[in-house]
Amino acid sequence: MKGTIYLIPNTLGPTSGDKVLPLDVQQMLGRLTYFIVENERTARAFIKSIHPDKNQQELKFEIIDKQTDPLDLPLFLKPVELGEDVGIISEAGVPCVADPGSEIVSIAHRKGLPVVPMVGPSSILLALMASGFNGQQFTFRGYLPFDKPIRKRVFQAMIKDSRDGITQIFMETPYRNNKLLEELAATLHPESKLCIAVDITLETEFIATKTIAQWKSEQIDLHKRPAIFLIDY
Repeated sequence: MKGTIYLIPNTLGPTSGDKVLPLDVQQMLGRLTYFIVENERTARAFIKSIHPDKNQQELKFEIIDKQTDPLDLPLFLKPVELGEDVGIISEAGVPCVADPGSEIVSIAHRKGLPVVPMVGPSSILLALMASGFNGQQFTFRGYLPFDKPIRKRVFQAMIKDSRDGITQIFMETPYRNNKLLEELAATLHPESKLCIAVDITLETEFIATKTIAQWKSEQIDLHKRPAIFLIDY
């Protein structure tokens, strides 16, 4: 009998798992011993925060990050083919969305292995919910490209789509957040609406929607804080 791939959501930062993770997710973390993660150290810390008495010596980890050889990925699922369940854990939020893991899931489908997504916090959807923008039509752009010509084309596409009523959702490397806000203030129409959602689900959470003209008069420091940006025309 084949095992199952469980997509295990993580917290979005230093907060209690009881606050944001359903009981069945916490119970699954207690049952599993085999995990596919981006970083073993932080994954161990996350598991320990939910189950402090769990025997860490029993845990097995495979790492999926930028250095992982794609040819190794099918090997990660060999235990699942032999009947062992595995949990894919994101560094923050839900796996496979703006985070590694989708390649593993794709291989699992090709092999006919069951995949079970589990409920947990997604900064992208939580920001959309709180923005006041169109939740029927939206585009998630992920991390904006660093290359200037490509970045300019992405901005042009976002402006066009937002004028058509399609909410634009995107992120930036946290240390570049303040620079991005300056860029948005200089690029977008003064009456365009921008939602900034920072530290979602944490004690320092801040979510606000204002026009670009209003944001220009605000003093807000986003440096190194996890943030989601949304625009609507």
